[in-house]
Amino acid sequence: MQIVKQPCLAKRHASALSIGMCFGLLLVSYSPAQATEDKQNLQEVREVVKQFLVKEATGLPGVVTVEVGAIDTRLKLANCTMIEPFLPGGTRLWGRVNVGVRCTAPQQWSIFIPSMVKVTGNYYVSAKPIMQGQTLSEADITVNQGDLSSMSTAIVTDPLQAIGHTSTMSLGAGIALRQDSLRLQQVVLQGQTIRLISHGDGFKVSTDGLALNSASEGQLVKVKINSGQVLSGMAKLGGVVEVTN
Repeated sequence: MQIVKQPCLAKRHASALSIGMCFGLLLVSYSPAQATEDKQNLQEVREVVKQFLVKEATGLPGVVTVEVGAIDTRLKLANCTMIEPFLPGGTRLWGRVNVGVRCTAPQQWSIFIPSMVKVTGNYYVSAKPIMQGQTLSEADITVNQGDLSSMSTAIVTDPLQAIGHTSTMSLGAGIALRQDSLRLQQVVLQGQTIRLISHGDGFKVSTDGLALNSASEGQLVKVKINSGQVLSGMAKLGGVVEVTN
C-alpha cells in the first residue's frame, strides 16, 4: 500500500464529498501488481519440483512419468529467489513421494509437495512352475510390462538377474521374480577339493587345494593348498578357483 499525500486533505473544513474523493485517490494508489510480486508463484514451485524429480529419476529401469501434486492456494508464500527442492532422508524415489521445497532468500520458508514417480518398464515372471532349488534357464522366464513403481524394488528387470540363479522357493507360472528370492548357483562348496589355477605374464601354474568357503561364480574363495598356505581367488564353473597375479 502506497500512501500519496493529497492537497485536498490539507483543508481543515473539507466537505464530506471532498474527503470521499480523496480517500478514493488513496485506494487507487494501491498496486495489485506490487502485491503479486511479493507473493511466490506456486506454479513455478511445481515446475521446479518436476524438473528435480525428472533429473533424480535418471537411470531408473523404464519410462519415467512424473506427476507433481497441487499446492494449497491458501498458502501465502513470500516470493523466493533461491528455491531448493530436496528429498527427506530415507525417501525412495519410486511411487508416491513427498518432495520438500525450501526457500533460503530473501525470506525462509519450506513446504512439502506430494508427487508421484511412475516407472513403466519390463519385468520378468516365471514362464512355467519352478521348484525350490531349481536353477533358472532362459526357457524358465518370460517378460511382462507394467508399472514397476507399484511393485517391490527387488523385482527382476534384467534377465541376467535370473538366468543361472537358483530359486529359494517354489513358484507357480506367471509369478513375478524377485532378486531377493534368487541366488547364484554355488560352483564351489566349502570342504570341496578344487583346482587352483594361478597365472600371470608368461606363466600358468595349477595345484589342488581345499575350499574354505562356498561361493557362486565370480565370488571370492579362500583355498588352502598342500603347503598350508591360504590363497584367495575367483570361483569358476567346474570347481576351479582362479588367481591372477
